[in-house]
Amino acid sequence: MNLMALLTAAITALSSLLVSIFGYGADLTDTAKYFQSRVKNLQVYENTIETALPQIIVYDLVSEHFDAPLPDGKTEKKAIIIGFDGGRADVLDISSLEVGGSKLLLEQGGKAYLAYTGGVNFPKINRQFTSTAPGWCSILTGKWANEHGIINNGMTKAVEPLTLLTSLVESGKADSTMFQVSWRGHFVNDDSTYKLEKQYCEEKGLNVVFNCNPDDEGTHASLMAAVAEADCPDFIMGIFEHLDKAGHSTGFSVNNPKYRKGYAESERAAYELICAIQARETYAQEDWLIVITSDHGGISTMHGGPSIQERMIFIVTNKEIAL
Repeated sequence: MNLMALLTAAITALSSLLVSIFGYGADLTDTAKYFQSRVKNLQVYENTIETALPQIIVYDLVSEHFDAPLPDGKTEKKAIIIGFDGGRADVLDISSLEVGGSKLLLEQGGKAYLAYTGGVNFPKINRQFTSTAPGWCSILTGKWANEHGIINNGMTKAVEPLTLLTSLVESGKADSTMFQVSWRGHFVNDDSTYKLEKQYCEEKGLNVVFNCNPDDEGTHASLMAAVAEADCPDFIMGIFEHLDKAGHSTGFSVNNPKYRKGYAESERAAYELICAIQARETYAQEDWLIVITSDHGGISTMHGGPSIQERMIFIVTNKEIAL
């Protein structure tokens, strides 16, 4: 039996056990069934599982946005990444939403793309765990774990490679940046991912705000307050935990009402945030890049492994990505 077969057998056995305990979330399917019944039927994606984009392309998208000349009539670059922690690719069902950030962007001409985490596309064995710290670190540094060093949660990144939060300010491409979260593993805990980079910014006096909120409601309030400021940060990273919390407690599955509820809550928060951005008095003069994406998916009540449910995520953006 080869390595892939061994891993698949192990995941199947563990997922069956967890489902017997928690009731939701195995949702184990082969690649064809997952694509046909879970992803293709959504009819929102510009690409397929086979042509899924690496999640590190979000870093390139933001970098290129700040490097590109300002369009006619625009005077300032702005960008925001709205993170849905634990969002599987097959959860992006905008037809089920009364309001949603992804739905709004797509209605306004934005695009949705399938993407992958783990270093390589499915079905190749992933090179890094499909966990929170490696996923967001890959998005923020544009590198996989073999370069940024964060292979799993509970690890502290060296200052280099810098994230977009720091490099944009240090290079002068952004006046200020902001990181709004509620998970303490990003930069609060002793073993948090960006602890050293946060210290680096403080020592250098860089205008980078790292703010940890008590919960998703606090993150939403902090982000809404930030975009309401006349001189709001030029680059904002905000992460909502609704989906990840629902997945870990009751199951990462589109068949799980609580996971779908978590999706709707994240989408409503993103919708209100995007509406607030578009209501800015200076919005017409600002060139905004807006991205909604995820760090990883999930299966049963876990993630970190090589299954397609854990590997496939989404990128929704108001700027087209060349395929």
